[in-house]
Order: sequence, then structure tokens, then C-alpha cells
Amino acid sequence: MTYSTINQRGRKYFLHAKVVELRNHRQQRIYYFAPEIQDGALESVPEGFEVVENERTGLPVLRRVRAHAKASA
Repeated sequence: MTYSTINQRGRKYFLHAKVVELRNHRQQRIYYFAPEIQDGALESVPEGFEVVENERTGLPVLRRVRAHAKASA
């Protein structure tokens, strides 16, 4: 089952990941949310990350869990 979240506006988004090549030819995995299930859909949030919503746009994004947030959890 693909991980999904519903924002405050009631829209559903699905979590995805893909590997991209940076300008320095290094490869990096990126995470993104899309309104439809596509290739690269993930079943859960990666460890060390949390889902937050951009207040202005309403789009969900992943961010690294801060050290103080881990301690209080």
C-alpha cells in the first residue's frame, strides 16, 4: 500500500522517490509527493524523516527529523 497523506485542503498526495544525477555527476535520492501513484511510490516515510505541510501552498514535503524532536518522541 502506497503511503499517502491528505493536506488541510482535502487533497490526497502519494509519496515517491527517485535517484537523480546532480551536476557534479553524484547520484542522490530525492523524495516528492504527487497527486497520483507513479513509478517509485513508497510504502512508508523513510526513517529519519517526517511529513510537514507548506502553509502557503498546502503541499506536503518531507524534512529530516530534528534532534530535539527525536528526544521528545
